[in-house]
Amino acid sequence: MKIAVIGAKGLPAKQGGIEHYCQELYPRMVEQGHSVDLFARCSYTDSPWLHNYEVRGVRVVSLPSLKFRGVDAMVNSALGATVSSATNYDIIHFHAMGPSLMSWLPSITSTAKVVVTCQGLDGRRAKWGKFSSYMLNLGEVAAARFADGLIVVSKELGSYFMKTYGRETLYIPNAPAGFGESDPDFAYGTSLGLTQKRYILFLGRLVPEKCPELLIEAFQALKSSGWKLVLVGGASDSRQFVSKIVNLASRSTDVVLTGELHGANLAEIVRGAGLFVLPSELEGLPLAMLEAMQEGIPVIASNILPHQQLIGEGRGMLFQTGDIDSCVRCLDWALHHPQEMSAMARNAQIHVKANYNWDHITRETLRLYTTLCTSSDTSGTQVQPSNRHALASGSINYANITPLCSCLLEAGLVTEEHINNALAEEKVTGMPLRTILVQQGLIKEQTIKYFLEKVILPERNLAKGSRFLNLR
Repeated sequence: MKIAVIGAKGLPAKQGGIEHYCQELYPRMVEQGHSVDLFARCSYTDSPWLHNYEVRGVRVVSLPSLKFRGVDAMVNSALGATVSSATNYDIIHFHAMGPSLMSWLPSITSTAKVVVTCQGLDGRRAKWGKFSSYMLNLGEVAAARFADGLIVVSKELGSYFMKTYGRETLYIPNAPAGFGESDPDFAYGTSLGLTQKRYILFLGRLVPEKCPELLIEAFQALKSSGWKLVLVGGASDSRQFVSKIVNLASRSTDVVLTGELHGANLAEIVRGAGLFVLPSELEGLPLAMLEAMQEGIPVIASNILPHQQLIGEGRGMLFQTGDIDSCVRCLDWALHHPQEMSAMARNAQIHVKANYNWDHITRETLRLYTTLCTSSDTSGTQVQPSNRHALASGSINYANITPLCSCLLEAGLVTEEHINNALAEEKVTGMPLRTILVQQGLIKEQTIKYFLEKVILPERNLAKGSRFLNLR
């Protein structure tokens, strides 16, 4: 198969879960004889426009991008969707909700099957402003509406898409990346003033939703002699927040900020940790935690559902999300009960090896690709008929329904009861249906404009003279 990938910043992976995910997945597909083109951002690859190079058999194509917060991803995804739609690909795979905003384009202009992987609910990330969050949420709508296959990396995300959009998904979890060799003498760690198994590790981007400031404050309140806290990670459109973290860390000489680490240095710091802590408020299925579990490092984390999925049932400890006191109590107990924590770490290591591996992810993703490419009906994820078919059994008078209502229903933004009530009010008042829906607070005018401009009008233009569509 010929596969296009949109949404990753580029390869080789530097920082970011999606880049590491793609670096593990797609070379394995190439090894099995498939062709993969990954459309990257030249701001990440430091390459000229349209320059291409290979990373473990994956062709990386650098597209123009702009170094402005939020705009960079949007421009790159739009260009990637345009280029891939004009090329003879079998699969066009979008990663993350922002890039998925453009999934409508290949869906209606190419014969390729569109796949979306949701790694997390990006619109909820605190680093984004109102407009960016709104656009990311529209990406969710587009993914639910246009993806032939929709993959989620955690069970919580699958439940979210079913409850919010009535859309079934395919659950394929993340897996940890394999670390290479590291210095057994711990020279790099020693240069940072660290002692093996006597420091707590945070590994991830320094962004608000990962709550590194909570961990710093909890550690400083703990006042545990002989232990240090190490935060490994860089900024991601969050420089102001990083400044706050630096100021907090400067209050104690036992808090170490390393910035981004890679290769042998990263492996050394992970393997030398006595405890791994992830206090996030929002995650998909965190690769950093999987990597710590794979290495046998005891884990403490906030009790959000993805963390419960990974370290519940005796594989780690959970504290109340956003609660510093709860975090302090967990840290204190863990540091004073090393044998119990080691037993949990062994359980976690066995669990990861049995349930989270890249060969399984590759096999399941290729199975989805093959199903989509060989099936005559792929108007929705392969594990269920699309919502378009499910609507046929509803109670709505379909002689009266408009393309706009159909889109809103398929996206799960309104119910059949909402539409029936609005249709009845339209008949009495003569007011346009879209105006009624907005006035009732069921939908925003911006969302209606999106569907009209990005979905219904392009489909009408492609119909080339087919019957007139009443947009109301």
